[in-house]
Amino acid sequence: QVQLVESGGGLVQAGDSLRLTCAASGRTFNRPAYGWFRQAPGKAREFVASINYGGTGTDYADSVRGRFTISGDNAKNVVYLQMNSLKPEDTAVYYCAEGSSASMKIIPPSTWGQGTQVTVSS
Repeated sequence: QVQLVESGGGLVQAGDSLRLTCAASGRTFNRPAYGWFRQAPGKAREFVASINYGGTGTDYADSVRGRFTISGDNAKNVVYLQMNSLKPEDTAVYYCAEGSSASMKIIPPSTWGQGTQVTVSS
């Protein structure tokens, strides 16, 4: 069973950057896809970005496209989310996820991390 551990969250000002890291131990699928979701207070969890095994395909929510970049290192079993030009509305708990497909808007992931808090002040 895979375990996902996120790190890199924190408190930043609007316009700053952060890089989140997801370390995976084990895997559920032979060629897993990974993704990032977020949940703001009082709101439902929403998709942020995903990447397929090998990194040849990515997907982003419209709200972060052009500002966030997802990448991965299969050899190290880590996935990153580089977040630039952060906005107060990006404030949320960010969750790493593993699934069978990078189409995580349609096919929900099967495993979740515990989350890391990102707070962006104005």
